[in-house]
Amino acid sequence: MLRVVAPASADDVLATIDDRLCDLENILNAVHTLRELTPRSKDYVISFGERLSALIVSAALREAGIPSVALNGCEAGIITTTQHGCAQALPESEQHIKSRIVPLLVDSVPVIMGYMGCTRMGTVTTLGRSGSDYSAAVIGAGIDADEIWIWTDVDGVMTADPRIISDARVLPDISYLEAMELSYFGAKVLHPRSIEPALSKDILVRVKNTFNPSHAGSCVLRTEHRDRRVVKAISYIQKVSLINISGAQMIGRPGVAKAIFSALADNDVNVMLISQGSSEANISLIVDDEHLHQALEALGAVQKSGYVRDVTHNRNVITVAVVGSGMAGTPGISGRIFTALGKAGVNVMMISQGSSEVNVSFVVSADDGPRALRVLHDEFRLSEDPDDEPYVS
Repeated sequence: MLRVVAPASADDVLATIDDRLCDLENILNAVHTLRELTPRSKDYVISFGERLSALIVSAALREAGIPSVALNGCEAGIITTTQHGCAQALPESEQHIKSRIVPLLVDSVPVIMGYMGCTRMGTVTTLGRSGSDYSAAVIGAGIDADEIWIWTDVDGVMTADPRIISDARVLPDISYLEAMELSYFGAKVLHPRSIEPALSKDILVRVKNTFNPSHAGSCVLRTEHRDRRVVKAISYIQKVSLINISGAQMIGRPGVAKAIFSALADNDVNVMLISQGSSEANISLIVDDEHLHQALEALGAVQKSGYVRDVTHNRNVITVAVVGSGMAGTPGISGRIFTALGKAGVNVMMISQGSSEVNVSFVVSADDGPRALRVLHDEFRLSEDPDDEPYVS
């Protein structure tokens, strides 16, 4: 069993912080001397915010008479993959967490450093955007928590980004699937990976505002309350690029898709959205801007092999997602979406819809993005409270 000893006094805590700052200084001096910052070193450096703050929070709890210990992600049992900057917790983490954290809950409050874990070899890794939320979800699933609470800077999951839609409304409840779709398509209040551990254990996730704790927030659960509103929210992703791949030689030629996506995968390019014309002469992709250069290099090789003729790209785009579980089986939703956009003069450059029918995604120019969000938010009356009558399927 892991043995954890909390610093006994404020002086001990300060001494521990000083030791860690000296450690950080040594690492930074080495980086400066070598003029090289490896992904491994970067993860080690940026984990120090959590390493220091958790000590202070734990000490504050003890000062208030509440027994507490501070643990880093490794000590808590979060075992991850080896990808620095975006590591994922491995299934074996659950047993480590259960054996290390549950015994501490008997007589103390563990303060666990989020955003970080370690590989099987003990190398520090970080978990990427919203990594602390992901840590909380992994820990919550590991101890079989009744609820997982995510504290953020907004009142909950909203119908749209309030920075663009001033009258966006907080959703009192939302399903796991809807939350994952929204977060994947840019809603920053939750990360998709923060939902997965809770979903595996059917644990309710509650999203609340640190600066407004009296607000009820949003609940993320397996089956949400359904009302007459079929569309629940709208999200978007910026800093993405549209790639168009075309050529008459693609028509009816086996292996074209395999060649394209194998080349992209071999170059570590994450494809966020795919659309293909019925003629098979055109495939459109969305990748994030950071992967654009790698994607074009990979597709250049495919082009030289004779599978495709033209590869063009456009960086001045955003991806918009219209999300709602009520969309499934409800006719006419896509018609309403694209009719409203057409009336507003918004040109749709690419469309993609998953078979689940919970999400309709499309691409517009970056200049048209805010207008598209406003038009659809108004079209589906998302600023208004839903009807009191229950949803009738």
